[in-house]
Amino acid sequence: MIIKPQFKLNKYENGLYLVSTPLGNLKDITLRAIEVLEKSDYILCEDTRISKNLLDKYQIKSKLISNHKFNEKKNLVKIIEHLKSGKIISLISDAGTPSISDPGSVLVNECINNEIRVFPIPGPSAVSAAISISGFSDKFLFYGFFPDKKNFLKTELERLSKFENTLVFFISPKKINGIIPEIKKNFSGRKIVLCREITKFYEEFIRKDVDDLRLFEKEPKGELTLVISEKPGIKNNSEKLSESDKNLINKMIKKFSIKEITHMISENNKISKKEIYNYCLKLKNEN
Repeated sequence: MIIKPQFKLNKYENGLYLVSTPLGNLKDITLRAIEVLEKSDYILCEDTRISKNLLDKYQIKSKLISNHKFNEKKNLVKIIEHLKSGKIISLISDAGTPSISDPGSVLVNECINNEIRVFPIPGPSAVSAAISISGFSDKFLFYGFFPDKKNFLKTELERLSKFENTLVFFISPKKINGIIPEIKKNFSGRKIVLCREITKFYEEFIRKDVDDLRLFEKEPKGELTLVISEKPGIKNNSEKLSESDKNLINKMIKKFSIKEITHMISENNKISKKEIYNYCLKLKNEN
């Protein structure tokens, strides 16, 4: 099934809309997200009390249905019936993008099985926010929440420690002190950023070498997003310039010096400066 993009904002097709909502600051919501929520016959909320704060701020009067991990399977039949009858239904989580470490995937798959259209309404994400300020490689693996079972946790972290690029995890403040010794054991030599209360009043980014991590004296408030850096000394897998890089250099070659182009391209792509310099030199000689 091919879903065509919708450009007419005053008319939405029936189906399920996955709407991203603010992580904390209620101003971090798109105009399209507000419009979709206004036009929804029903809004599925992880916690109606939390969602009501957002919906009240933007005077959204759509009907709310509680939909969390303990009742999402029970809700399926009713929601699918509404969707088949032509309703517009939005799914939101307490914060960020739904179905990513939050309820939603069960319903999405049921919609796919019933050939009901599913539309993403992009917006805030703790994952992309944390990666963007980390300063680490943008090649990353998002794992989600750490496993609860200790044996499985140890096995998973040993496996993940072999992953060469950046890693992103979610963790509750109650569990952070229990996970720090395991992080130090498996990711020694790397760096870490602990992101707390992203976009909220007490927003905090704690940057450390993994080996220097210490237990929290007091339980921190708010869910944490952990970003662990790539392995030190890992070379970029891209040894050759891509066609898009070459096309960009072709456009730049008459406006900038080889030194300037080499600096700009290597800074953005982490490609070998020698590779870029030689290609620029080749273009100059051809001209």
